[in-house]
Parts: sequence; C-alpha cells; structure tokens
Amino acid sequence: MKIFKTIFLSLFVSLQTGVCHAQDSASVLFIGNSYTYVNNMPGILTDLAASLGDYVEHTSQTPGGMTFAGHAGNAATYSAMNNANWDYVVLQAQSQEPSFPYGQVNTQTLPYAVQLADSAQAISTCSQALFFMTWGRQNGDSQWDSINTFDKMNARLRLAYLRFADSSNASVSPVGVAWKYIRDNHPEINLYSGDGSHPSYSGSYLAACTFYASIFHSSPVGSIFTGSLTADDALALQQAASICVLDSMETWGLQHHDSLANVSFSFTIDALNYTAVFQENTDYVDSLLWDFGDGNTSNESNPSHVYLEPGEYTIQLTGYSPCTTVVVNQILNLEVPFGNISNPLNDNSDYIFKRITTDIYELETSNDNRIEGLQLIDLMGRLLKVNTLFEDHSTIRFQIENKGPVLVIFTINGQKTVVRIHG
Repeated sequence: MKIFKTIFLSLFVSLQTGVCHAQDSASVLFIGNSYTYVNNMPGILTDLAASLGDYVEHTSQTPGGMTFAGHAGNAATYSAMNNANWDYVVLQAQSQEPSFPYGQVNTQTLPYAVQLADSAQAISTCSQALFFMTWGRQNGDSQWDSINTFDKMNARLRLAYLRFADSSNASVSPVGVAWKYIRDNHPEINLYSGDGSHPSYSGSYLAACTFYASIFHSSPVGSIFTGSLTADDALALQQAASICVLDSMETWGLQHHDSLANVSFSFTIDALNYTAVFQENTDYVDSLLWDFGDGNTSNESNPSHVYLEPGEYTIQLTGYSPCTTVVVNQILNLEVPFGNISNPLNDNSDYIFKRITTDIYELETSNDNRIEGLQLIDLMGRLLKVNTLFEDHSTIRFQIENKGPVLVIFTINGQKTVVRIHG
C-alpha cells in the first residue's frame, strides 16, 4: 500500500504541479451523510492536498440523512472501517441532532458517537476518530428557540462535537468554526446551497480546507486548486481554515498521524537489592520490548529487573504498532547511595548504616547497644579483611577495598544482621 501510494502520488503531483515526491499522505474514511457527499467534499480535499504535494486516499460511507445511531447499527459502517488501516475515521452526525436539548443528545446521539469512535480505534491501532464539526443552518432551526439563529445553532454544535471528542479520546475538525469566521468576515461568500442547510461549492471547499489543515497540520494557503471559485474567494477560504485550525490545535485535540504512537517510561531503583522497577507510558502501541542494558530483555508490562552489579546501563524501550515503531532510551546509574542505607534483609531498627565516601562505611547502633562479630564476605563466601578506621562499642567506621558486592555481617543484642553493599 505504501509503495503504491508513493508511486501514485509521484505521478499525480508531477502532472499537476511538477513536484516529484510526496510531502505527506493520509488515508481517510468519511462516515456521515449528505453534508459530506454534496459537491464531493472528499474529492475536493484530495485535489487540494495534491496541489500542495500531499496525498489523500479516501472512501466514504455517507447515506443521506444518516444519524450516528443509524451508522452504529449499520453493518456497512463497520465493514468500511475494516477495509483498511485508516489514519482517520471522520464521523459526521445528522445536521440537527447534536444541537438538540442536552438530555436528548445524551441519550440519542452521544452514546453512538462514542461507540463509533471506540470501534474505529479498536479495529485499527493506527486509526484516529476525527469528528466533523458541522455548521448552523443559514437562519438557524426555527423549531426551538435555543437554535433559531445561525449563531445559536452553530455554538451548540461546536460544544456538542467537542463533547463527543472529549468522551471518546478523539479529535475535531472545526469546520463550523471556520464557517462562522467566513460569515463574520466575508459575508459576500455564500456558503449555502438554496435550502439554507447544505453547502454550496464554497462551503464544501471551506470544509475541505479545514480538513486539510486538521489532517496535515499545515496551512492550505497557497493551493493552486480553486475548483469553480475565483482566486480571491479560494484564498479567503484557505486563510479562514488555516486560522481556525492551526491557532487552536490543542483545543481540537489534533495529533498528526505520523506521531500518533507515544512511548516513554520512568523507573525507581532499590540500590541495595540492585533492582530497578520500570513504569511505561504508551499510546497507540500494540507491544513492547524492554532492553535492560545488561544483555537481558523483556516483553512484560511495567517489569522489574535485578542487576548483578552496580554500573551505568542504557535502558531502551521499543513500542510497536502496525503504523510505526518508537524507540526511547534512558541512562540508569545503579550505585549504593551515600548517607543512611536501609536494610533489605532484616527489618531492624537497632542500627544505622551509612555510606560516608565511595569506599568508607559507618555502622552505628541505637540505644548505645554493642556491635559484635563484624565480618565482610564476598558473594563467593570468602572472608575479607576489615580495614577499621574507628571503633568503639557502638560505632564502627571501616573501609572496603573489594570492588565487588559485599555482605556485611554483624550481631546486635544477639540478633545477627546481614546487609549487602558494593565495595
């Protein structure tokens, strides 16, 4: 598919603009109704993108008058979702339903919006649900006072589509916002067909420009494709889309399809046990591979790992999905900390064990108890020499010359204690 897309685009763009390679490409499934298919808006988007050196592969499932509930109960909708690993599945409701009373929307629209978005994302790890924010009718909808003007209806649609996206981890292409911008700033451009509801060619061109900016995160300004429009009108529509999308990317929740997958991680260290515990944070990733930097790997989620000795390790986490592979690295420095050292082998509060310098340690008892039988043993069981720097009955300061892990063994009040450190 990628090879085909590259060859096709190279030929298409060479014929149209003389550009010999693609800047970007995206596959888009449009699920909606006549607001999408009138004037072949997806085709306008494709021509607009091609004129800017980009490629759109698209398919539509857009029966007239279809609601979200209708699509959610239609097997053809899910068949279309399954036909490809779409970068975007665009979801457009029936023109009035998101503007109806909140209670009605909550029961008749929102659940199906979420169902469709969740299905798109479940079918393909790479797919983003992208809601098509439509526009208010030319004179609003007279059946209800709260939407009986364009501005009232448009505002309710804006809020509803943002709520759909927020409820389903999706994003929004703010066509309705661009629509209002043109009505406010360029009233000479008529965005409506004769019914005051469906888009004119100018309205469909504006929608295509808004989708271009939403999908490619790039301005459509400068496109030489104007369709049946004058150059001045096309430029005004391009500028409106650019302003309304690119100035508010975070508001619309837009994320580029090539940077969709996200992988990061953090870790905590138990230095005395030579153990690191890892916590990953991922989005749009199917599987993981941990490389702990010592020759060991794992496919587990949030693993822990025990190292044989202190040192500096490069931790690498790789996230895989059908659309991309993401690799991140961090350095882990494993060393016995300076200061007080907890005792992982015996829960004993009768002493404080401190690391003073790189190789000097101090053992001090509480309550003036006596330290007896101090020994140092390596992990082979060999007894090591204790280089004592200071000693009284309750405090011993000593130096460790051995460069490997060491067991420090001592007795307090008849209780034998073992602490593992690194000399």
